[in-house]
Amino acid sequence: MLKLDGLTKTYAGQRGVNSVSFEVAPGEVVGFVGPNGAGKTTTLRMIAGTLEPDHGSVHVLGHDMWSNRKAAQALLGYLPEHAPLYEDMTPRTYLDFLLAARGLVRNQRTALVSQAAKRTQIEDVLDRRIESLSKGYRRRVALAGALAHDPPVLILDEPSDGLDPNQKRVTRALIRDLSPGRIILISTHQLDEVATLCSRLILIADGHVRADQSPADFAAQDPKGQIEDVFYRLTVASTDGPEKPGEAHI
Repeated sequence: MLKLDGLTKTYAGQRGVNSVSFEVAPGEVVGFVGPNGAGKTTTLRMIAGTLEPDHGSVHVLGHDMWSNRKAAQALLGYLPEHAPLYEDMTPRTYLDFLLAARGLVRNQRTALVSQAAKRTQIEDVLDRRIESLSKGYRRRVALAGALAHDPPVLILDEPSDGLDPNQKRVTRALIRDLSPGRIILISTHQLDEVATLCSRLILIADGHVRADQSPADFAAQDPKGQIEDVFYRLTVASTDGPEKPGEAHI
């Protein structure tokens, strides 16, 4: 299991994430959705161990992220929304560097680089400098970096960002192929992606979990089955906030 228990993070006296708890089992692809500022990226960073919570815990397949961070992070692949890339490297040298940093020996690294490149379909640009690649290719290189060590847990923040429709199709097919026996948590603004790709939807708004159910059950809350309308109804109050006395609508 990937298990979150009471994760809380406060910024400047305001709680960005407020006691978030949920579990994800192997074989599940979970869509983690919410409006901007809801706490999605903060939660993912705490899961990945790059940001410590004020309270709460994260366990990755039984390993506590804070007391046994090295073991927990070894089991996890993390794709940040704005993943850093070394632009003077090629995708091949970049992936090899990431694997070497994880302590893998050269013969293991060669096979894993080839596997990651094939999965993300970047084989034709493996030896081009990253600075020369399009935004879509760069995003796929970053995704290859997240899954290069073949982790059992994948945390993906906006994996389709910057991809054209064909690249999105390839990435979604890849996630489906990777899902058996693997824990995959995807943060995305694309609700159609959640509906077609995920077995479960977790909605966060104003730092709280507002829904945790299948995309079909979530959409069924609207008479017309419109997932966007349910999302709007459950999140608009937290994004707009109540009208203050004396305030006029503009």
